[in-house]
Amino acid sequence: MPKMIISIDGVVIEQVALAKDRTTLGRRAYNDIVIDNLAVSGEHAVLHMRGGEVEIEDLNSTNGTYVNALVVQKQVLKDSDVIELGGCRIHFRARNNLEPGAGSVHNVSDDFSSSIPLSSAPTEAGALVEMGVPVLRELSDTGAGQDLPLQKVVTTIGKPGVAVAVVTRRRQGYVAASVMGEVRLNGNPLGTDAVGLQELDVLELGGATRMQFVRV
Repeated sequence: MPKMIISIDGVVIEQVALAKDRTTLGRRAYNDIVIDNLAVSGEHAVLHMRGGEVEIEDLNSTNGTYVNALVVQKQVLKDSDVIELGGCRIHFRARNNLEPGAGSVHNVSDDFSSSIPLSSAPTEAGALVEMGVPVLRELSDTGAGQDLPLQKVVTTIGKPGVAVAVVTRRRQGYVAASVMGEVRLNGNPLGTDAVGLQELDVLELGGATRMQFVRV
């Protein structure tokens, strides 16, 4: 069974065994493989598995799909090919020799609800923290007490055109970086270089949104 090894900044985040004839990749939560990054289109690409071959097809994405650094529309994948979608790199392996200890593993032929990350919709404050799930807790008046679970590899926060930041899950923990606009971490300007998040750190975006990183 073929597999996809998903990495960000050279760190393996997740491994996905391909067992479906059609596997979608994109930013929207209904995709089989969700990549929550502004550089990735809502419906970015699809993997077709036919017999012993896997073909990737770009779905007219904004920023394109790359295989081995070359933009493609459709291409049959070969073992060790590297796919790039936005800032995410996906290594294709023709055989499913999943590496122990390198991120989580799921089979995309499983029930749909188990094949995607948890929704990023706000939940009641404290509920996710009690289960040990890292969250960003709203401190702003308009959404105070609501929690944004950090279950995806990359979570984008903020308002496009005003201020946007990304929080990325790595094996060592979570890091944050600015994408655009005025973003601050604990009152200090946050740049595009990723900075590790510590418990109770506060992210501020555009002077209006304040979110606190909490984990147990």
